Amino acid sequence: MSSSSKQKEIQQQFQEQMDEKELLNCMRCGFCLPSCPTYIESGQQETHSPRGRIALMKAVRDGVIEPDEDVEHSLNLCLGCRACEPVCPSGVKYGQLLEDARDIIQQHKKQSFPVKLMRRVVFKGLFPSQSRMRQVASFLRFYQTSGLQTAARKTRILKVLPSHLQLMEQALPKVPPQKKKRLNEYKAIGQAKKRVAFFTGCLMDTVFSNTNKATIHLLQLAGCDVIVPPIQTCCGALHGHSGEKDQAKQLAKRNIEAFEETDADAIVMNAGGCGAFLSDYGHLLQDDPDFQKRSKAFSQKITDISSILVELEFHRRVPLVLPAQVITYQDSCHLRNGMNVQQAPRVLMKAIQGVTFKEMKDAGRCCGSAGIYNILQPDMSMQILDHKMTEASNTAAAAIVTSNPGCQLQMAAGVKKAGHISSMRAIHLADFLLEAVQYGKKASSS
Repeated sequence: MSSSSKQKEIQQQFQEQMDEKELLNCMRCGFCLPSCPTYIESGQQETHSPRGRIALMKAVRDGVIEPDEDVEHSLNLCLGCRACEPVCPSGVKYGQLLEDARDIIQQHKKQSFPVKLMRRVVFKGLFPSQSRMRQVASFLRFYQTSGLQTAARKTRILKVLPSHLQLMEQALPKVPPQKKKRLNEYKAIGQAKKRVAFFTGCLMDTVFSNTNKATIHLLQLAGCDVIVPPIQTCCGALHGHSGEKDQAKQLAKRNIEAFEETDADAIVMNAGGCGAFLSDYGHLLQDDPDFQKRSKAFSQKITDISSILVELEFHRRVPLVLPAQVITYQDSCHLRNGMNVQQAPRVLMKAIQGVTFKEMKDAGRCCGSAGIYNILQPDMSMQILDHKMTEASNTAAAAIVTSNPGCQLQMAAGVKKAGHISSMRAIHLADFLLEAVQYGKKASSS
């Protein structure tokens, strides 16, 4: 297919698939500009703002400009953090527009064989298969515990990697042993108040499986019977954000079918990126007659661990105590902007005795992780991270608490990069709360 034919086909698909009404909803008012990290960090370039990107999408749809590399670069440089959505007076659903545009361009992108192979391995072979995810996690654990990691660092063989990947290697948490079998149901500790299903995720259930265990235990303490559907799969967020929408739809259908059987009051997750995408299944499958209603019913049940803990007054029922320390919180963009969960994590942290909570300036601004953005766009990611670490350092916090694995890895990398490894740590909210539960239990029994 010639270049001009391909561009015409992309334009046609923009006309057929992009929501013209949503594109026209943007009033070009500019309220989104101060909230957009890439607009700020790029020196206020209009094409790197939500308003500018929507204008590019509409121009491609109308045939005013060609969908060239500059348009693709502008869309790819977007974090997809959706910070523009809460401040938009018109309520433009920017995240959905971005995913639709990326999907169309990806379908027509001519890629080299290595790139095609890598995308196939990652998006079709790895993330949809929990057994393969466990194999990768087991390899990482072997690397960390066998002496290979120590040897690699001492011989400086890792210097062959780009600097941002070296930093990520240093920020990786200790990977726990991978267990193939686990319980599918956990009873509430005390009187049962709710029956909930738990979405385990792919990365959370392997590299961060201890955080999942902590989450389940917190739910039990809060009075929840917890069901863990064994046939659930990856949420599809990375696929949806990277132009692999068909694969994301297949994963969504598998999850809906898995959780329908639980008949749970709520579907609880502990990763903001997963939660926002799960909440958008209704949009993702809006054109599928078999899943239109089912996807909306599924999405309506999605809730974050912090929200349900506050709802059940966990922080009032369970003693939460830690040694005196200052902590701060880095919002998960998708939890804050996609699910509108801001206060619940803060309520829980402020309820811990001995802890002084200090709000970080621009806590709601993206940390630069954004799924695999820190790998694909390392320069902008590190630039955003440096700004974030300046604000985190100003709080003098001993712990940066967050609610998403990508954010935790990114902030851990930031702590390492800023030279604060001995005085500061990054930790998931569920792990931090469990520490407070365990310390409080010891304090009350002594």
